[in-house]
Amino acid sequence: MKLYIFTSLFLSMVFINFSFAEKPNVILVMTDDQGYGDLSCHGNPVLKTPNLDRLHSESIRLTNYHVSPFCTPTRAALMTGRYPARTGAYRTSSGRSNLHHDEITMATYFANAGYKTGLIAKWHLGDNAPCRPQDRGFQDVVWHKGGGVGQAPDFWGNSQFNDTYERNGKYEKFTGYATDVWFNESIAFIEKNQKNPFFLYLATNAPHSPYIVPEKWADPYRKKVSWKHGAEFYGMIANLDHNIGLLRKKLNELGVAENTIFIFTTDNGTAKGNGGHGGDVDGYRGFNAGMRGQKSTIFEGGHRVPFFIHWPDGGLTGGQDRNNLTAHLDVLPTLAELCGLKLSAKRKLDGKSFTNYLRNPKEKPHRKHLVIQMHGGARFVKKESPWFMSCVLEGDWRLLEGEKLYDVSNDLMQHQDIAKKHPQVVERLRGLYEKFWESVSMRMTPVCLDLGNPAENPTLLCSQDWRLPTGNPPWNFGEINQYKKITGPWHVNVKESGKYRFTLRQFPKVAKKPLRAVRAKIQIADKEISKPIPPGANDIEFELSLKPGKTTLTTFFYTKDNQVGGAYFTEVKYLK
Repeated sequence: MKLYIFTSLFLSMVFINFSFAEKPNVILVMTDDQGYGDLSCHGNPVLKTPNLDRLHSESIRLTNYHVSPFCTPTRAALMTGRYPARTGAYRTSSGRSNLHHDEITMATYFANAGYKTGLIAKWHLGDNAPCRPQDRGFQDVVWHKGGGVGQAPDFWGNSQFNDTYERNGKYEKFTGYATDVWFNESIAFIEKNQKNPFFLYLATNAPHSPYIVPEKWADPYRKKVSWKHGAEFYGMIANLDHNIGLLRKKLNELGVAENTIFIFTTDNGTAKGNGGHGGDVDGYRGFNAGMRGQKSTIFEGGHRVPFFIHWPDGGLTGGQDRNNLTAHLDVLPTLAELCGLKLSAKRKLDGKSFTNYLRNPKEKPHRKHLVIQMHGGARFVKKESPWFMSCVLEGDWRLLEGEKLYDVSNDLMQHQDIAKKHPQVVERLRGLYEKFWESVSMRMTPVCLDLGNPAENPTLLCSQDWRLPTGNPPWNFGEINQYKKITGPWHVNVKESGKYRFTLRQFPKVAKKPLRAVRAKIQIADKEISKPIPPGANDIEFELSLKPGKTTLTTFFYTKDNQVGGAYFTEVKYLK
């Protein structure tokens, strides 16, 4: 009997050790513009998210988890474990949404560890080589370009229904609603790689604008919210929730759920769920979990977001809260520790692993402070500068723009500026920010896009990457259609010596629309060429011989009355 018990115990221990020796799969789901209060499990009295509620009840929840106040910087920090300003990708456009070429992404670390890596949906860290997801560690990608469907770099005419997206470097027509497509492709990726350890980054464009969703999802909210697009916004989240349920069901069917680290989070505060956008229904004006601010603000509601992590084989279950300060910077080092990834000694991370804290809530806080700064959004008009739109977080303290101090433990709505009562705290937090700015500002330099890179030849440059000192280039299809009279430089790196063909357009080639201009000009390196535009032409070509090196490329279209704008789309092909 004793021998039997010993043998059984031994075999059980062997099984457990073998189980833990297997590399866990990782699924990182990040939605776009969904805030902390845009979940029924966080108290939203109108929105219903039963599948996310179930995940919440089964997960370890980070209740004081912070990201950047808008899209690109959060994605940069998540992928690299480094402050966005340090990575080069700290704005959503204007040549500041591309990662420096020496940054190493989470996907690269997973690929180096033998994982199959996949990206589905939104990247927003560079549309051209060498900044595309397939250049940065992802082996299998299905994605839309730019920051959302219908933005300037996206495939012309996409509307979130039956769109054309890029799969591994080639455009492909898909059937159905965008979010459904993303989850279907995610399930296909998992089925394909279920016998290998895999890392899937599913970054949906929903519920980011444009607020479009099949009516069956929006209809339940038509009589419950009255602000513009509120029903569609909630409908998009309801559809997301439904798809989360289908995805988790498939993991269980395939038998891989137990050894899969499943993370749900969002990229910034709510874009539409913070009420008061034009009215209310029976007193309901949206729900933001008692926080002030939303997307693109440095108040708490702009950057505190949900974070659920579930991994049964790793003991990360039980519906428990962790309340200490954590951040997007910390996800990479945490996953590296959980999955046994070897991080590069050449890239110093700003993030810190919170693995021990996940396992034991009594562990000391792994992070003492955090700096968040909004350097610019879609319609930003101010140059980068210290203090502007900055927030230093330490415990419950929040120092905004180096002057206003709040204690969110007593004043979550941040109505009471108590800086004068706590000058020593202000001084200490200002010192933390000054060290941060000194460290990151030297990296806020242009990121060049390659011309003549064999991985992308020709390359199609979009105006969204013009590096403008202030303001923003044409942002979406609507603004492209307005023929805005603006131009700016692309920062480029000529890879090979030889002849290049430049094809200038105001619309993508597939649009087949004529130029509204009479003369075109191109400037690159030390060359400047101008020529008339034939009547009815859809584009105009220039051929130039170039030497290798970094330079700028600027295009010009002149109207009959000599107004000047740029080529929103410029195709560059290395000939020989």
